[in-house]
Amino acid sequence: MAEEVKKKKDRGLWFREMKSELKKVVWPTRKTVIANTGTVLLCSLIIGACIWIFDFVAVTAVQMIVSVLG
Repeated sequence: MAEEVKKKKDRGLWFREMKSELKKVVWPTRKTVIANTGTVLLCSLIIGACIWIFDFVAVTAVQMIVSVLG
């Protein structure tokens, strides 16, 4: 029984500490979130384009090699 009470106290302490830590968090503004989202989307688009270009070049090179050897 005493062990069960101790677990409940520990759980309560954990929630109080979590609430205290969340109050310390500096949340980003809407403007910052929008700017960061735009940056992530742009970088994703650029990386995707690079992968697509590399894939196109690699497939073309393999097809050329196969056509020459086959």
